[in-house]
Amino acid sequence: MGKAPPIRNRIRELRFHAGEMTQAQLAERIGMTRQTIVAIEQNKYSPSLEAAFRIAAVFVVEIGEVFQWEG
Repeated sequence: MGKAPPIRNRIRELRFHAGEMTQAQLAERIGMTRQTIVAIEQNKYSPSLEAAFRIAAVFVVEIGEVFQWEG
C-alpha cells in the first residue's frame, strides 16, 4: 500500500463543530463526492488547491486551519 500524503487535516473535527455536518453535506457544498471527502479525511488523498480553499471557505477559516503540511 502507498504511503499517505504528508498533508494532515482537521475536516472531521470542523464538521463536528459545524453542527455535525455530514460528509455528504460538505461534498455537496464544494461540488465533490462523499467518497472524495472520505479519502481526504482519511489522508488517502490530497485535495487540489481549489478544493482545499473551497473546504476552508465552508468552515469560514484560513486554509492552514484545515490542512497542515508534515513533509
